[in-house]
Amino acid sequence: MAYRNPTPTVDIIIELIDKPHRPIILIERLNPPHGWALPGGFVDYGESLETAAVREAKEEIGLDVQLLEQFHVYSAPDRDPRQHTISIVYIATATGVPIAQDDAKSVGIFAPWEIPTDLCFDHGQIVRDYLEYRYYHRRPGIRY
Repeated sequence: MAYRNPTPTVDIIIELIDKPHRPIILIERLNPPHGWALPGGFVDYGESLETAAVREAKEEIGLDVQLLEQFHVYSAPDRDPRQHTISIVYIATATGVPIAQDDAKSVGIFAPWEIPTDLCFDHGQIVRDYLEYRYYHRRPGIRY
């Protein structure tokens, strides 16, 4: 019997802590579906979720990230038009200048009020959830 299971993925909300207002990084996707998205990708066999998140950030934007926390899990069967995926989303920090690499056509740095509204996949919902969490449930010890 062949099993059809959702594929695990990671997405990373990366706050640039060396910039005012801790803007986040989005990538413009090189491959379909095209548009702006959070950095992320598929978890490799034998790889932990955390390792996948750090690897995907490095591959797509060329920065080393520090994972702060696991944020949420998103699993709607139609969240990715290519196949059913489950995404574990992390909040991370980084410093420096991101550079588009791997699957990224370009990179954008966005303050909370500048984030595009038409993100790929369900990333618009993820970013809305993150902004609500960031501004209405402030994390202790973080200067905004």
